[in-house]
Amino acid sequence: MQRTKKQLIQVFAGGVLFSAGLLVKTDIRWFSLGMFLAAYFVVGGDITVKALRTVWSGQVFDENFLMSVATIGAFALGEYPEGVGVMLFYRIGELFQGYAVNRSRASIADLMDIRPDSANLKRGEEILTVAPGEVRVGDVILIKAGEKVPLDGVVRNGTSLLDTSALTGESIPREVFPGQEVLSGCINLNGLLEVSVTREYGESTVSKVLELVENATEKKAKTEQFITRFARLYTPFVVALAALLSVLPPLCIPGAVFSDWLHRGLTFLVISCPCALVVSIPLSFFGGIGGASRKGILIKGGNFLETLSRLETVVFDKTGTLTKGEFNVQAIRAAVMEEDELLELAAYAEHHSNHPISASIQKAYGKSIDSTRISDAEDMAGFGVRAVVDGKTVYAGNQKLLQKIGVRHHSDEHTTGTVLFIAVDGSFAGTIQIADHIKEDAKEAIKALRRAGVQKTVMLTGDAKYIGENVANILGLSMAFTELLPEGKVNKLEELLAQQSAGGALAFVGDGINDAPVLARADVGIAMGGLGSDAAIEAADVVIMTDEPSKIATGIRLARRTIGIVKQNIVFSLAVKFSVLALAAMGVASMWVGVAADVGVTVLAIFNATRALTVREG
Repeated sequence: MQRTKKQLIQVFAGGVLFSAGLLVKTDIRWFSLGMFLAAYFVVGGDITVKALRTVWSGQVFDENFLMSVATIGAFALGEYPEGVGVMLFYRIGELFQGYAVNRSRASIADLMDIRPDSANLKRGEEILTVAPGEVRVGDVILIKAGEKVPLDGVVRNGTSLLDTSALTGESIPREVFPGQEVLSGCINLNGLLEVSVTREYGESTVSKVLELVENATEKKAKTEQFITRFARLYTPFVVALAALLSVLPPLCIPGAVFSDWLHRGLTFLVISCPCALVVSIPLSFFGGIGGASRKGILIKGGNFLETLSRLETVVFDKTGTLTKGEFNVQAIRAAVMEEDELLELAAYAEHHSNHPISASIQKAYGKSIDSTRISDAEDMAGFGVRAVVDGKTVYAGNQKLLQKIGVRHHSDEHTTGTVLFIAVDGSFAGTIQIADHIKEDAKEAIKALRRAGVQKTVMLTGDAKYIGENVANILGLSMAFTELLPEGKVNKLEELLAQQSAGGALAFVGDGINDAPVLARADVGIAMGGLGSDAAIEAADVVIMTDEPSKIATGIRLARRTIGIVKQNIVFSLAVKFSVLALAAMGVASMWVGVAADVGVTVLAIFNATRALTVREG
């Protein structure tokens, strides 16, 4: 922002001096020269200094060198207004570039408002408010209700619900209790947590996500790499042509005037500057990345944006990717009582719990709870709950709970999803099967992918065959492969990759730590939020922070739109560039035409590039 203000002041002050030089008519040559020199040094002094530095470092042929040589040459020929005008409009082009970049950065900053302000560091009995960067691994911090989790750590004391929406967009709170990991960037909703820090701030989840976005443009797409290589070869080539254009005709053509041809050579230099390409192409990719971030799609680099534009196949994990982690009662299997009685006891036992599983039990029971029937209740963190209902001791929780209290049990080996085990008065009473909902936008996401030109949608899951195939049929997936271990997913992905066309690409979409190998192996790995799995975020090339599968189609459309803008800029810039270069060589195009061709095309290309910031749903 400070740099933009400085450029704005330079352009304004230089523009005033330039206008004064044009308006003040005088026969005193040195006065006119002084006015234009003052304007030149205000507008282009630092450009000339940069050019000298690059020459000193051995990197001669850049846009600063071209602009400096051409404008100083114009002054040498007595074309003062042209020399200042070229530099002035060049700086205006830089202003537009700065505006576009700042706009893109601002859109990212708005999305990533997850940076914690402070941490409550526990030192003995004293609580100190410090910056997150001052906390070290092993330190203990307190996180009060309503505060952001400042650093990654493990809960020592306390239970609470965490709002993870800042990282994942997922609205369902996540319950944490002693022994569980908490991630920075989440918000503590209700309880007081005492957390032992496991990562310093620089290595924390929130820091990594912010760094991911800020450094996204460092990974260049092939198109960007091509433009960089092109500019390195193109620039010395056109400098050599300009030199030959200035020297050879006066030597070879009778009556040719050296100053005329030198003027043509300098005009040729101004026009030849590849600013429109070297500025607008990276800006197009940056705009695409910024526009995606506004929709909760974090793309780690222009190369991955380019790969997204070529997707033919999208492969999904199921749990947490196509399903949303919200639980519904699917089946009740009673061992020694009626199913309704088992559900009732479970609902009463879970009455005082705020876990999402408890909510699903209450919803399935569908009746009001008479709390007078509950004489005692205990939340056994990590295991389940215990309650005395109508004088009966009821336990409801996972298999570890039954093992803890010494109750022998049996369950259907083919049961998938979450199973709540119920014990009454020390005896196994039955199970309640709870399964995920399919995400609301999952079906539309598959349709949107087909509309976007994706030819094949595949699901890889470790779930039982009938569960996986049922989900695949509901969503309309091309195919589903079930009962896969992590290594089985990688092997199946290898087979799918081998079926891709030469120019096509494959994406894998997952969210768990077991998905990390597949995410890394795919042409582009897409992590759905990545809550609780640093490995998934690290291995992925794209992170969908809103946790919506429909955002994949949005990302593809944005990527293709961005690549289209890049191609438009390349064709437009080179077509105008070569046309005006030919006119300059023939002496038809003046230096002012060179200004319009160089800076004008750059400004138009930049405006075109900023369109990548705008993302349309649909």
